[in-house]
Amino acid sequence: MLKAYKYRLYPKGKSEQQILRNLGSARWVYNWALQRKIETYRQNGKSISGFSLMRELTALKQQEETSWLKEVDAHSLQKAIIHVEAAFTRFFREKNGFPNFKSRHGRQSFKVDTTVNCKFDENKIKLPKTGWLKCKFSRTFDGEVRHAVVSRETTGKYFVSILVENGIPIPRKSKPDISQAVGVDLGLKDFAVLSTGEKIVHPKCLKKYEIQLKTLQRKLSKKQKGSNRRRKTKTRLAKKHEKVRNVRSDFLHKLSTQLVRENQTVCMENLNVSGMLKNHHLSKSIGDSGWSEFRRMLGYKCEWSGKHYIEIGRFDPSSKMCGKCGHINRGLKLSDRNWTCPNCSAILDRDINAAENIVWFAFREQNLITPTDCREVLMEGARWGSL
Repeated sequence: MLKAYKYRLYPKGKSEQQILRNLGSARWVYNWALQRKIETYRQNGKSISGFSLMRELTALKQQEETSWLKEVDAHSLQKAIIHVEAAFTRFFREKNGFPNFKSRHGRQSFKVDTTVNCKFDENKIKLPKTGWLKCKFSRTFDGEVRHAVVSRETTGKYFVSILVENGIPIPRKSKPDISQAVGVDLGLKDFAVLSTGEKIVHPKCLKKYEIQLKTLQRKLSKKQKGSNRRRKTKTRLAKKHEKVRNVRSDFLHKLSTQLVRENQTVCMENLNVSGMLKNHHLSKSIGDSGWSEFRRMLGYKCEWSGKHYIEIGRFDPSSKMCGKCGHINRGLKLSDRNWTCPNCSAILDRDINAAENIVWFAFREQNLITPTDCREVLMEGARWGSL
């Protein structure tokens, strides 16, 4: 099983200079490789391959103007070329956007090979061509190190993320049981509504710090470019954004872990988040929710725990279908938080009804249970009532 462990680095003096040199070199090689691929594609109709770029990189190291490339880890430069190749592949296969050139501003990172040595007792880590660094190990690990990614955030903090193969096999999954499943309906009023009837309060991380962010952004816009005060204000703004990210990430991790531990199957709707962000009235709230990250966390945590994670189609009428009789209310509006079924006169809470229907749709679409059996199981005493 592959797991990643992220730790804080505390480089000083020559060690910090070496990391900055490696960050800059990796960024330069990435931009150089991207420019070479663009030029060759315009000239020949076919871009240069990654192997040819690596041969040219070896020749660049021998030139006097670019001999400084020898001072950094060679594997990190090769990884930068591999990243360019992967970005081009995604663009042509998935049409996911053309690769952009990397800027020296913002987050920087480079990848190193398996030659990473950790001393947990001494809180030290050794990186290629950098030497031993002070590192805060919040937890230890056992296994084979695959690679490590060293990053520098906009706040000036350094981190290392180590990918480890711990040798533990992925647990086998048992047959899903609908009585041990939970449906999760994501929203903006409440972050999530569960099929058990529980409503998770939305943390609204960005809204809590929005006034402070606006104040710092206004101050930053008035500072003279290149001045020390502008640099300090920019760092303060970056730290505040980091605070928002950390609060949101902490909430998502705790909630996803709780759902995976308490349930055998987690069911959720496959939302088109990128399309929903085009709604200018709701885009800020949707972006603040972190729905895509929450789905990703549930996916890999269920995989690690031997649990089931099932997504239903985004066009399934989970909100419009009555959970009591199966009638679909085509005229249901987004503003209707409670509605009465015109067929059986049942009074339904929109979100709780949607969460219950998500479980039903998930098991039906996966052919795990027939619609008749599903109703029978629920009527025998499932946690959210009967259909």
